[in-house]
Amino acid sequence: MPSPSIVIFGASGDLTQRKLVPALYNLWRDGLLPPDFRLIGFARRAKSDDDFRAEMRAGVAQHSRQPLDETSWQNFAAVVRYHAADYDDPAGYEGLRGLLDTLDGERGIEPGAGQRLFYLATPPEVYPRAVTQLGAARLHTSDGWARIIIEKPFGHDLASARALNAHVLGVFQERQVYRIDHYLGKETVQNILAFRLGNSIFEPLWNRRYIEHVQILVASSSA
Repeated sequence: MPSPSIVIFGASGDLTQRKLVPALYNLWRDGLLPPDFRLIGFARRAKSDDDFRAEMRAGVAQHSRQPLDETSWQNFAAVVRYHAADYDDPAGYEGLRGLLDTLDGERGIEPGAGQRLFYLATPPEVYPRAVTQLGAARLHTSDGWARIIIEKPFGHDLASARALNAHVLGVFQERQVYRIDHYLGKETVQNILAFRLGNSIFEPLWNRRYIEHVQILVASSSA
């Protein structure tokens, strides 16, 4: 994987501290991230890089699946940066672009040619605003690649999901977009029997002749 920069929007939130950074730290420890990748936290609260690293260290110490190893953490923390800006402030996104170009330059990558992943771990009302500003700052394109991940909820009903999708695709291309919604299958799971009997495609197939067993995995303890 070529030297990506991962930007987490909502870096001061619970999701970042409890889930995202501990997961990235574990990938780092397992050798599944390139050693020169960069992690940038983006949020409104003013703080230094060291303040942000200290907050994330506390989260990793409490929530990592592997015990925190001080040497591994220090190596990981060295690639972590913080950028404070309001989600509606164009200057903040221009500053982010400058930071990304600087980090690319440190790794011998031409400005605008880096690999960039934007993870929106923010309240839902921020999604359209952040997408708009990323487009305005020309962060949605790169000579390397640019991707965006939108954390749940992706809309609160079909109409709002379609509206959000249209807004996102007005800036990013479909191949650039990853959507996460933990509850897309919730109603289907709760009503699996009715779903089977009411669907002419599945009804003749979903039975003991063709299905050995069914597993329902709950992989997260959070709501």
